[in-house]
Amino acid sequence: MTDQDLSYEALLDNLNDGVYFVTLQRTIMYWNRGAERITGYTRSEILGRENAYQMLGHVTAEGNAIFNGVNPIEHCIKEGESFEKELYIVQKDGARIPVLSRISPIFNSRGETIGAMEIFSDISGRINAQQRIAELEEMALICPTTEVGNRRYTQLTLQNAYEELQRYNWIFGILFADVDHFKVVNDTHGHKVGDEVLRMVAHALRSCLRAFDFVGRWGGEEFIIILPNITDDILHSVAERCRQMVEASIYQSEGKVIQVTVSIGGAIASPNFSLDECLALADSLMYRSKTEGRNRVTIE
Repeated sequence: MTDQDLSYEALLDNLNDGVYFVTLQRTIMYWNRGAERITGYTRSEILGRENAYQMLGHVTAEGNAIFNGVNPIEHCIKEGESFEKELYIVQKDGARIPVLSRISPIFNSRGETIGAMEIFSDISGRINAQQRIAELEEMALICPTTEVGNRRYTQLTLQNAYEELQRYNWIFGILFADVDHFKVVNDTHGHKVGDEVLRMVAHALRSCLRAFDFVGRWGGEEFIIILPNITDDILHSVAERCRQMVEASIYQSEGKVIQVTVSIGGAIASPNFSLDECLALADSLMYRSKTEGRNRVTIE
């Protein structure tokens, strides 16, 4: 192995990471093969150019500049500070890719800043994997038809609320809402329209809730709403608002206007009863609303 084989250029060219150096005059003096591969810019296109690093962009995932719009290389040279951050750079073809960027000042033997260096790693694979995991988690917890929590998510939320009730006495209310005469909608207009009507109902219910409340599809045309930190009066008020919002919602299909109503039953969960007993009470009150004429609220 020769001294030339041990030169920093030879060593850095074997890295998967992109590496480049700039002088105080912002001239790029080194551009390794990793930088070529990640950005699409060849060494001959970059070396000797001033401010060529600005072509890389360096923005956040939202497209915002960092350091109040100052390029991180400029910031590094001016402040003499190193930093590490996940951000996005722009490739030669205009595509933005996520990288882990590490930028450091370069000092001479007297401790004076003589330039800066950036090392950046393509983290597209990890970001894509994280996004896919998030998508799978959402698919596992969200009902695709109604775009609210599915039964599993609803069960988890109920269980968490009940455990907090048992442990901390944090009160929560349960509302059961069932779409009235939904079979008629399906039989008359078809299941595709029925799904759209269910989505309309779910959105109407969600629009009536506070930021920390929860609505989920329990099954079929039945929804459960979980309301933390609630009182009897507020529970009844929210339930009535939900009923009115659904009644006022309209879905149009092939020139026909479709409107539905919901029957709602609700109760405040009690630590003296099991979660199943609390659910059964709210469910039975919903059925009382059904038997007493539908499109009404029954709270106990």
